[in-house]
Amino acid sequence: MEAPAVLLVMGVSGSGKSTVGTLLASKLGWKFYDADDYHSEENRMKMGRGVPLSDQDRIPWLCSLHDILVRDVALGQHVILACSALKKMYRDILIQGRSDGPLKSDGSAEERLAGQQFLVVYLSGSFEIISRRLSQRKGHFMPPELLQSQFSILEPPSAPENFIQVSVDQSLSEITNAVLEALPVK
Repeated sequence: MEAPAVLLVMGVSGSGKSTVGTLLASKLGWKFYDADDYHSEENRMKMGRGVPLSDQDRIPWLCSLHDILVRDVALGQHVILACSALKKMYRDILIQGRSDGPLKSDGSAEERLAGQQFLVVYLSGSFEIISRRLSQRKGHFMPPELLQSQFSILEPPSAPENFIQVSVDQSLSEITNAVLEALPVK
């Protein structure tokens, strides 16, 4: 069995997506993207004011990320994306693009990622653990006050999604080792 083309490292703010994703990319030699780097200025300002993003705020952002993933996979690159992807609908957009509107291209099979090419790494933890981690983080545009809104809309991955769940209540090396062990090909 082949390794997935894309690892989506997902979870609420403060779960360690960027840290885990960066470390995995370094160990595997894969390309790394932090979805936060692709938020519009409007989204960043909204979150900075403590206002949770709506689906309408997120969909164009997710579609842009989908296009990046499709492009890189088409070039034969393996990619790790750190992205909250809190709802199944968001993960579906990352894999398939936007289904209720026109795709930027002809919508051919090449413009979608097969589910087997896409492995979701769900970094899970309790509100208390993640809240404590968030309170120690400095210089991020996402204020800790928005954490409850993220837990409120969180739809943890479930079958038939291709995913693994890793608890954040362990060391960084234990988290990354759990992910590496779950990959079909190292």
